[in-house]
Formats: sequence, structure tokens, C-alpha cells
Amino acid sequence: MCGIIGIVGKEAVSDRLVEGLKRMEYRGYDSAGVCTVHDGNLVRRRAPGKLVNLVAELENNPAPGTLGIAHTRWATHGAPTQNNAHPHATREVAIVHNGIIENFRSLREELSGRGREFESETDSEVVAHLISEGIEAGKDPAAAVSEILPKLRGAFALAIAFRQHPDMLIGARLGSPLVIGYGDGETYLGSDALALAPLTQRIAYLEEGDWAIVTRDGAQIFDKQNDPVEREITTSNASASEIEKGNYRHHMQKEIFEQPTAVAQTLRSYIRQLERQVSLPQVDFDLSDISRVTIVACGTSYYAAMVAKYWFEHFAQVPVDIDVASEFRYRDPVLMEGGLSIFISQSGETADTLAALRHCRAAGQVIAVVVNVPTSSMAREADLLLPTNAGPEIGVASTKAFTCQLAVLAALATRMAVVKGRMDREEEADVVGHLLEAPASLNAALLHDEEIANMAHLIAPARDVLYMGRGPDYALAMEGALKLKEISYIHAEGYASGEMKHGPIALIDEAVPVIVLAPSGPLFEKTVSNMQEVRARGGKIVLISDAAGLAEAGEGCMATIEMPKVHPLIAPLVYAVPVQLLAYHTACVKGTDVDQPRNLAKSVTVE
Repeated sequence: MCGIIGIVGKEAVSDRLVEGLKRMEYRGYDSAGVCTVHDGNLVRRRAPGKLVNLVAELENNPAPGTLGIAHTRWATHGAPTQNNAHPHATREVAIVHNGIIENFRSLREELSGRGREFESETDSEVVAHLISEGIEAGKDPAAAVSEILPKLRGAFALAIAFRQHPDMLIGARLGSPLVIGYGDGETYLGSDALALAPLTQRIAYLEEGDWAIVTRDGAQIFDKQNDPVEREITTSNASASEIEKGNYRHHMQKEIFEQPTAVAQTLRSYIRQLERQVSLPQVDFDLSDISRVTIVACGTSYYAAMVAKYWFEHFAQVPVDIDVASEFRYRDPVLMEGGLSIFISQSGETADTLAALRHCRAAGQVIAVVVNVPTSSMAREADLLLPTNAGPEIGVASTKAFTCQLAVLAALATRMAVVKGRMDREEEADVVGHLLEAPASLNAALLHDEEIANMAHLIAPARDVLYMGRGPDYALAMEGALKLKEISYIHAEGYASGEMKHGPIALIDEAVPVIVLAPSGPLFEKTVSNMQEVRARGGKIVLISDAAGLAEAGEGCMATIEMPKVHPLIAPLVYAVPVQLLAYHTACVKGTDVDQPRNLAKSVTVE
């Protein structure tokens, strides 16, 4: 989603603002802009498209000044044009905004009725006009901002610059994250700590409803009642080097190859290796009292939830409901007393998931959060915080965050089984042993990168691709299809193998590749039987299995991908690798923008 950076500095800021935007490119965007304050003027430069277009604009028309704000926009209201790009400004005020102003139409109509003229189609521009009215009426910036914030419905992170105040910014947040960074005679605003990493490691997170006056000397922070508050200044572990590609062609490729290390780092937080036991953070509730589990997530995280459902029900014998976050609240779900609600999110800021969390909190559920950003909004609202420790994930298509989510969920399901008496000490040690094998097995899967790259040309010409799997591999089939759609723009669908004959098999012909995920094991024969039904109708099959599975069913396939022989528990982690690599290399063959696919954003902070 949109990225924000603001600097109240000692020297020229435009170049550093652009560098900050570059560090947030991973969030997804379609236009960008900066605004500085110089000689009593707001100096604004904007451009649609990639940041190189903004850089070119600044080379031709520099933006001098020691204070400024900048923004990468992901379009919600209005097309990605220069007029719709942020910052939005009046003569007195410039703003950048992440989120959505739900009541902007009524506000815009009121403002237009009072003679205000708009240059964009966006919801955000109303904020600039509302504040500007206050400034023009003689209010100081703090009074003007605090007066209009209660009028805004929706979600926002705002950074606001003022023509007559070249040494002050105001930031505000509600539903969208915003952090303050403290430097040496400089102070910063940013969407996340990573945006500010080269500038400072000393940061404070604004809480819901907070707003702040930011000067070179620091920040005065106020809560939603406009009372002064203190927010803890912490040391960020974010590093600018973490968003470098290194020797890899794309961030996504780098993150795929980081998975063995990322999963190992994650498991170290949840496993006592010597005792072969799962260990969770201390909480003030008893897992053994949990009678039902509800898991809520979006996109790739939802497919992690699908896998986790098998683990919780198999190991802990606890019934599990899973829901897409964007639908959850609107079906008026029945939440039983004593239930645990688990929310899975890479960013911890996903608007749908955060809203679902608060719905469950209001219904008396215990809240657990599986998240890659332990300082995020969801993390701060959890009863049980379960960090994934994957490190920053820059590619929009999630890879290492997914496998680390699976590792955490497997550990949680195991621990619940133990405390409920469903798993004895020997069984726990066996499960932990298999989890500890996952990093090496992921490494073994990555050894097949070159052969997957060599077969990607077989998939790239397709208009449609189907994925099949049974059990947890059904979830992996859906995840594989999503990855292919996201970055190669090929239509793809994932199906439970047994469902093919109930409709989807009508799509099969020689032009439709079918990717079959079938590790040898209890479900192998049934999956192969469904695969043969596809083959009998001319389908071109890519079989992903281990050596035993390929020996039994690989003959006659268009291509095969061999995976290491692994225990069924960790098969979802390992089989994520080939579907990620297949999507990645297919996208490379097609020449699409792998790290920043069209129309997508990394963190979706609007509903």
C-alpha cells in the first residue's frame, strides 16, 4: 500500500525523500511525488508510473528545501495520473495520505459548496482543503489539524506540511501505521521503520488516533482526545541492507532462497532443541481451555490457514473454522465462548484482518496473531503474539513469510495438542524432529531451481493453468495458482484433486497445463487416479513429487519436478518451493515485473 516519508532536516531533503520512497517500492505503487517548503512556497513535484519518472522530473525541476514530505500511491479513488498523485496541496497546505477517507464524497460536496476547487479525483484531497480552511481562518496548524481529524471516517496515516512553517510537520494516524524517527537535529515520519532505516534507528510508533507535531528537536504527541502523551522510543532492528537484492535478479528470487534460513530462525523461537519440545511465549490464558479455533487471513496467509486447519484438527482434535478476512465480519459469525481466534498477516496492518481481529476481541475471543512485524497494529493488540522472524519481505508475492507462517502454526498446533493431552512426550519429540528437518529439506528443494527454470517455457504460453492436490496439498495447489496469477498474469486455479470430475475437468484440453502436487504417502494413489483422468482427456501434466512418486506415476507427464522425501507434516513447507519457483521463472520468461506486479500492493491497508 502507499508509502509515506517526511523529513524535518538540517539540509536539503528531496534526494533523501526519494531514497526513502525507493525503500518502500516493495509496498506497491503506481505514482509518486514530493513536496518541500522553500522560501515561503510549497514546491511540489509528481509523476505517474515508476520512481524513475519522479527522479527525471526532479532533475528537470528541482525541489529545494530542508523540510518535505513524499509519497508512493496505490490508486483507490481515481486513475494513476499526475493530478491524482500525492502530495495534494492548496496554497497553504500539502498532505500525503495512506488509507481511505470513506466519507470523502460528502466532505467534498460541502467544500465545493463553500467555493473550494479540486484538481484530483482522490479522496485524499479533501484533507488538504479542510486543513487549509482552518489555516485561512487564522488557526495555527495544530488547531486546524486537531479540529478536522474527528471529521474523517475511514483509515489514514497523514503527513502534513505548511507553507508558512518551514520547520514543522504534523503526522496523524487512524487504522494505518505511522512511525516517528528521531535523529541528530532532525526528525522523521515514515510508514514503517524500514523506510527510515538509513536515517535513524530510534523510532516511536504512534497509537490509534494519535497525532504529532514534528520539529527538528523531536515530536509532541497527542492522543485522540488531544491530550499530550508519551510513546516509547525504541531501537529498530530494521536495516537498509535487508532490502538489497544482492546477487539475485529479483527480491522474490532472493526471498525464495532465504527460506531455509528464515524457517530455521523462526523455529529457533518456538523449539527447545535439546528437549525436543515446543515452547510458546508466556500468556495469561490456558491453551488447554480452548474449545474451538477460528483462523482469519487474506491471500497467501489464508492458504497457510487452510494447512493449519489440518494440523489443529489432527493433532489437537480441536474444531477449526477458517475465513477470508474480507468476508468474515459480514456474515455475522457465531463465535463460541472459550474460542481462540488466530489472525495471520505478513504486515500486521492488513485492514480486513485488523477489523476482523477487533470484531473477535469485542466478542470475547482470545486473540493470537501470527505476524512478520512484531511492532505492527495487530501485534500490539494480541493476547498471544507469534512472530514469524522471516525478516523484511520486499517482493509483493509472499514467499518466505508463507513458509515461516506454516512453521509457527505447526508449532502452535503441536503445543495445543500437548497441553490438551492429545500428544504424549514421545509424539511431541517426533513432531519436533520433523520440524527441525524442514530447513535442510527446503535447501534440497531449492537445488532443483535450474530444472524448473528450464521447463518454465512450457507454462509461459498458456492462457489457463490448473493446479491439483489433496489434503494440505490442496491448499498448496491454491497457493501455486495464486502465485502464477500474481506475477505472470496467467489465469490459474487450484482444485482439490477429487473435485476435478465435478466440473473443472471440462476445461481440460491439450492447451491447459495441469500442475499436480502429489508427495508419496497415504493420499498419493487417489491423487494419481485423478491425474490419470486428466491425462485421458489430453491434459499436459507437470507432476511434483518425490523420487518414489515420480517412479510410479511420472511416465507420460509433460514434465516432472523431484522433491526430497519428507514427512507429511513438513511437506507443505517444502512443496511451497517448487510452486514459487515455477511461478517466478514463468514470469521471467514472460518478462513481467516480478517484484511489483501490476495492480498489487504489499500491504493492503484499505478495505
